[in-house]
Amino acid sequence: MCNDYRSRVELGTIGQEFNDLRIPLRFPDGLPNLEPRDDIRITDRAPIVRWNGDAAELVQRRWSWPGQGGKPVYNFRGDGREFRSGRCLIVADGFYEFTTPVEPRADKRKDKWLFTVAGERWFCIAGLWRTTAEVGEAFTMLTTPPGADVAPYHNRQIAIVPRTHWAAWLGHEVPAADLLAPCPAGTLRVEKAG
Repeated sequence: MCNDYRSRVELGTIGQEFNDLRIPLRFPDGLPNLEPRDDIRITDRAPIVRWNGDAAELVQRRWSWPGQGGKPVYNFRGDGREFRSGRCLIVADGFYEFTTPVEPRADKRKDKWLFTVAGERWFCIAGLWRTTAEVGEAFTMLTTPPGADVAPYHNRQIAIVPRTHWAAWLGHEVPAADLLAPCPAGTLRVEKAG
C-alpha cells in the first residue's frame, strides 16, 4: 500500500485553490515552510488540511500513528465505514507504488511507480487525523479498492478527493461512502520512477 508520496505544492498555490473554492484557510501554527519533497515516508511530518469551527486549517503533522503492537497505521480501509470526525485532506502531487521487477535486480530493489492526476498539478488524498498519547496529532491515508489505473500495480489505492468535494469531505455532513471511491479509468498517469 502507499508508503511513500510526493508533495512539491507551494503554500501560495494551496491558499489560492482553497480561496477559489471559497473555503477559508487558516494557519494556526503560523505559516508553514513547505519545502518541495519527492519522498514523504511513514513518520515524516507533512501538510494536511482539516476543519476547525468555521474554517479549514493547514497544519503539518506526522504521517501514521502507532497501532496494535506499535506498527504504524499509515493506511486505513475506507470501504463501508463512516467517518463522523477527524477527516482531513492530505496535500500531494504524486504517490508511489512498488512492484517486483520482471527481471530480478542485483540490488533486489522493487520497481517504483509514480502516480499523478491527469490534468492537475496537485490533488488531495482523503485522510483521518487523531491525537495519540505516544506521538500527539497524526494522520493516515484512506484506501479503496483499486481503480483501473492502479489495479495492475496494487490491490488497493489511496482515496483521492476531487476538488469539487473538498468542502464536503472536510465538513463531515456528506456520508463517506458518497465521497470515497476508486478513481475512474484515465484519472491517473503512471510513470516509472525508479
